[in-house]
Parts: sequence; C-alpha cells; structure tokens
Amino acid sequence: MNTPTAHPDGQIDCTVQGTILHIVINRPAKRNGFTPKMFDELGRAYTRLDDDPELRVGLLSAAGAHFTAGLDLPTIAPLMQRGEKVVPLGLVDPLNLGMDGYRRRNKPMVVAVQGITYTLGIELMLAADIVVAADDCRFSQLEVQRGIMATGGATLRMAERAGMGNAMLHLLTGDVFDSAEALRLNFVQKVVPASELLTQATRIAEQISSQAPLAVVATRHNVLKGIEQGPLVAMHDFIGVQQQLSRSEDAAEGVHAFVEKRLARFTGK
Repeated sequence: MNTPTAHPDGQIDCTVQGTILHIVINRPAKRNGFTPKMFDELGRAYTRLDDDPELRVGLLSAAGAHFTAGLDLPTIAPLMQRGEKVVPLGLVDPLNLGMDGYRRRNKPMVVAVQGITYTLGIELMLAADIVVAADDCRFSQLEVQRGIMATGGATLRMAERAGMGNAMLHLLTGDVFDSAEALRLNFVQKVVPASELLTQATRIAEQISSQAPLAVVATRHNVLKGIEQGPLVAMHDFIGVQQQLSRSEDAAEGVHAFVEKRLARFTGK
C-alpha cells in the first residue's frame, strides 16, 4: 500500500495475481483524493475485470495510509455544475447504480479500506460485495458540510444496510465514525489490524476465486435482484438458473470432486 504515485492527478494501478485483479487507488500525497483522471481509470479497471475471462475477482485497495478522502473538489466541481459524468459511458460503473449508459459489474469485488475513508470511499465500498476494514479507519459521509448531496449510492445503501435512523444520523451530521461503528451498521464485514488488512482481504478474494465462477456470478446476481427488486422476483430465477448451472462443466467437476474426495478444479465453463 506504499507504492509511490507517478502522476500528480493520481492513477489507478492494476496487477494480476492468479485470477484476481488487484486495483490500487494511487495518489497518497493527496490522501487519494479522486480526480477525473482517476475516475476514468477506475471505470476502465472495473471493465477489465468483467471482460477478461481469466479474471474471477476484483480486490480494490489504496496506496498509503488512507483509502480516500473523497472527491478532489477543485477538479470535480466544474463537472458537477455542468452535469457531466466522471466515468465514460459504456464502461462498468464502479458505483454499480444501474444508471443509463453504464454497465453493471458481474464479477465479485472485495474492498480493503484503511485510514481516512470519506464520501466516495464509503460509496465505493458499499457498492462492492465484501469489505475488510483496518482498525484505524475513520469514516465520514460529509457532503452536507460542502453544500452538496451524496449521489454515489450512500443515500440508498446506508439505509438499506443500517436502517433509516442510522443512515440519517451519519448523512445529515457528516460526523466521523470508526471501524467498530461501521461494523455495527453492516457497512463492513470484517475489522482487522491495519498490518493484516491486505493479507486478510486477499485471503477472502482467493477463497472466492477458487469457487465455481458461473455459480459465484449467478449467486451474486440473485442476491442483488432480491435486494433491488424483491425476494419474489429473485425467487423466480431459482429453477431456471439452477438448471443452467447444473448442466455446466463446473457442476460436473463439482460432483467428481465430491466423489473423489478432492478439491474441485473449476474452469468457468
């Protein structure tokens, strides 16, 4: 997490570790404040994850002591005033909101957060699937302190995870809260010592990547459909999706591995 940044406007670095795409927010000198350039590159990284058949899981983390202080307002505010998008249309939306012109992410995303995790940082982790937080995190959804509104999903997902009262408490005060509170609110799934953050997050990503890829994607989609459209809608997919999965090569491999008492070797077919 200490990779030096090479560009004054920041950058998003990607490395492949097996079937995991490790995406790193890299502008530590500015607490990883997001510029238009970084938004563009993050959208392209998320799109790369979905489009590369060799990749199964994304792992998002940040260089330096902090995940992100949020938007670099001097560079982003003019775009807000003009109503312009910061992620190019046609790419996978890192915030996964289902907005017109954007693709939604199919593959799972694990996020590791540390230090200052403000505004956009919270929204990126709420848009992911699993969040591991360091015990030194400081969270704040402080848009109301800047005269703007959170529009990256916090107004929706905070209430969904923690209930209306808890969402209003943090959205309307813009207060700072710690990792223990984030865990209580279901914003993060694990809190670990800062020194173990990437190790623990990588372990989860590796565990997901070892499962049957088609089943992982289908399971994730069904969970999201249940949340966004309701359990009755999601339930209608059970028979059809299970029938399709059960005919896959991976399902056959799962049966053989069970019979032979060995770990399955899935190919995503």
